[in-house]
Amino acid sequence: MIALFGREHETAHLNGLIDAIGERGGTLLVRGAAGIGKSALLAVAAEHARTTGVAVLRAAGVQSETHLPFAALHQLVQPLLGAVDDLPPLQRAALRGAFGLDEAAGPEPFVIALAVLNLLGEAAAHRPLLAVVDDAQWLDRPSAEVLAFVARRLHSEPIVLFMAVRDGYPTIFDDSGLPGLTLAVLASTAAQALLEARAPGLGLGMRWRVLAEAVGNPLALVELPQAAALTPHPGFLPLTARLERAFAARLAEIPEQTRTLLLAAAANDGPDLAEALAAAGIVTGAALDPADLAPAAEAGLVEPHVQAVRFRHPLVRSAIYQKAGPAGRQAIHAALARVFAHDEDRRAWHRAAALGRQDESVAADLEQAAVRARRRGALSVAVTALRRAAEVSEQPAVRAERLLRAAELAFELGHGGQVGELLTLIESPLLGEPQQARLAWLNEVLEEGRNEGPDRVRRLIATAEACRTVGDRALALNVVRAAAVRCWWSDPGWELRQRVVAAGRGLAGGDDDPEMIMIAATAVPIEYGPAILDRLVKLREQPVDGTGARMLGVAATTVGAFDLGSGFLNAAIARLRAEGRLGLLAQALSSGVWCQIFCGDWAGASMQAEEAERLARETHQPRWQSSALAGLALLAGLRGQPARGAALAAEGERVLGGLAISANVALLQHAKGVLALSSGQHEEAFGYLWRIFDRGDPAHHPIWRQWVLSELAESAVTDAQRQAVRHVLTELRAVAARTRSPLLQVGIRHAHALLTDDEAGYHDALEADLAPWPMARGRALLAHGAWLRRRRRILEARVSLRTARDTFDALGFTAWGERARQELRAAGEAGGERSASSIEAFTPQELHIARLAAEGLSNREIAQQLYLSHRTVSTHLYRAFRKLGITSRGQLRDHLR
Repeated sequence: MIALFGREHETAHLNGLIDAIGERGGTLLVRGAAGIGKSALLAVAAEHARTTGVAVLRAAGVQSETHLPFAALHQLVQPLLGAVDDLPPLQRAALRGAFGLDEAAGPEPFVIALAVLNLLGEAAAHRPLLAVVDDAQWLDRPSAEVLAFVARRLHSEPIVLFMAVRDGYPTIFDDSGLPGLTLAVLASTAAQALLEARAPGLGLGMRWRVLAEAVGNPLALVELPQAAALTPHPGFLPLTARLERAFAARLAEIPEQTRTLLLAAAANDGPDLAEALAAAGIVTGAALDPADLAPAAEAGLVEPHVQAVRFRHPLVRSAIYQKAGPAGRQAIHAALARVFAHDEDRRAWHRAAALGRQDESVAADLEQAAVRARRRGALSVAVTALRRAAEVSEQPAVRAERLLRAAELAFELGHGGQVGELLTLIESPLLGEPQQARLAWLNEVLEEGRNEGPDRVRRLIATAEACRTVGDRALALNVVRAAAVRCWWSDPGWELRQRVVAAGRGLAGGDDDPEMIMIAATAVPIEYGPAILDRLVKLREQPVDGTGARMLGVAATTVGAFDLGSGFLNAAIARLRAEGRLGLLAQALSSGVWCQIFCGDWAGASMQAEEAERLARETHQPRWQSSALAGLALLAGLRGQPARGAALAAEGERVLGGLAISANVALLQHAKGVLALSSGQHEEAFGYLWRIFDRGDPAHHPIWRQWVLSELAESAVTDAQRQAVRHVLTELRAVAARTRSPLLQVGIRHAHALLTDDEAGYHDALEADLAPWPMARGRALLAHGAWLRRRRRILEARVSLRTARDTFDALGFTAWGERARQELRAAGEAGGERSASSIEAFTPQELHIARLAAEGLSNREIAQQLYLSHRTVSTHLYRAFRKLGITSRGQLRDHLR
């Protein structure tokens, strides 16, 4: 076993994770400066894994390979590709397409990621697995995105993933929340021991000089003594630059042909020795053979290998490449382009690297490389290829079009910062009308959080009209939907909302078109509410595709028909799962959370909110992540978990940041109000909730306030507060006269009963059809029972309070159940202790898996739906069985029923 100087603690940590692989898997990011010993530590861990019977997969990022789609991923899983045919058909096709084994058709990136997760899981089922990825800062972006997805899902797998990341390079792993280990410089004693072991004959003066310059960096301690001379250098150079200089100095000692061969290997996007020999031969005009590499091995620049060029360290590669100068680098890239005449992608990139000017033929090659990358699901590579194609384009207008397409692909990826950067490079006067419309659309989605009020809506209507004029109906509808959503966020006035609806009607396929229904529902939910409800009821019985179902679900939530919304959104969610469209899935789940909350399904709401928050975080959608967090916070309040709820609400506000979206701010205030109300803090609750009704507050939302009326009335305890609620009630009665919003009608009756404080009001509230709204029914019963108790009608009060208690207990809303018990005790009856259901001990993910299992889905089918490995599903199901004390799925169905 290799022993590393001064790394005993770090070695024990990595080995400990490997030793525990039978109990749990996981990921560790090993971070540190160049030469600090990351690769050596991973090598020690890999050796330990092999000695303990753990299989090892290895890959390394290479700076010159970042433009090759899935290059690092292919390197990592190449030993497992024989099992690809055992994957589900959609995953098999996606992975084979990603690796260029089959013609691809633009698979969803997350389908590729799930395929890799399952491929690793199948291998680990036979033998535990360690995956080691070195130099992760240089992974091609598609490979990095897949590994980030996989890394978050290994807890239940006998798989450990170690990734080394060099300091100073931003990666997608930086904000992933994955556990990390940072390597510090060696302590003085360890540094001296390492230097003594590698350079025992060093003189005392030189020894202390090396120790001073190396500053505890292991690579420096090994390499600096081998430098030709440690002469003073002008000015200060960072250690990395000094190491590169030390490596570059050795180039002078080797023959010119060997230097050219090393440059070819450094510039190549693969380690193949034959490719480097061929390119070097073109530049030198002589036939080279593997023996020409021997002087470089003797100089300690490369490691001996029969068929590949393996540099001693990435700094060797960069030193050789930089030392060559621009002319030398261009010449070797031109030679490599000739070597790769048969490989269109690699040829295109090397041709581009060889350029010192604009060249339309190279730009066209790069554009085609972008098309192929997109077909393989590597959108990030396609963006890079189009951007480079724009840089070498000869015609300014074509350059602008390529940048626009790159920005559109970056938007598909959810990379807002990259979209903004690309848009600043576009000379918009060079674009034609269709492209101007696309540019306007991108600017709209990029500035989603900016609230410019009516002006932005006017511009969007004008943009939609321009799109329609040039014949792009789909884009025009996108723009109109964006305008309608802005009407939902902030009322721009009746005239503009009417114009949005008119624009939608001119583009949609009739009043029953889900596009039109969604536009009308978000732009004019009050005025068009009855008509929208009629259409939703009608379409509930008709087949609708996944996209249409999602739009109808959103429309239902905007008009308060949350009971109808659940059905449409569930259909959309099932379709989005099957297609692997996790970005839209996160949005549909977030919308569905509120349907489940208002309809009293705390279990469904919890599992949807948890999944929505996780997926929105993974797909970089802060608006939808914030919405899911608000739902989780509100549920925590209902379930008597104030501390957890407060933390979730705070996280929702942090995630939302500076996005000026009043709807999200309203959701968070709603959650905070329920948290305070559930804890008996009426004054605080009123303060949070009133913000939603205050027209001058950023949280004001004219529609969402309709669903919060009951809570506002319950929190009003002072005369001034109750008077304010009466004014609101009068105003919302006028709204209710124009709309048949079911939840608004329920809220009006409840608030009226509380404010009038007479029996007729309570009877009116309880005589409404509350079957779809069990939480509202429980709260009405609780309020009525308390009213009866205060009038000493004890027997009647007990009946209402018992029913309220049982309703809250069944829903799992423990905070409200305790309030009912307090009232019962005040009425002279023991409230009884609540017997918590075993299911309430489930995590949201366990509950989700248990529900799907109870519906008859296999572990593999559940895994595909939830984007988990089937072993993770099996682990969660096992835990669920233990919590319920059962052994079969039949028993599980009985418990859940």
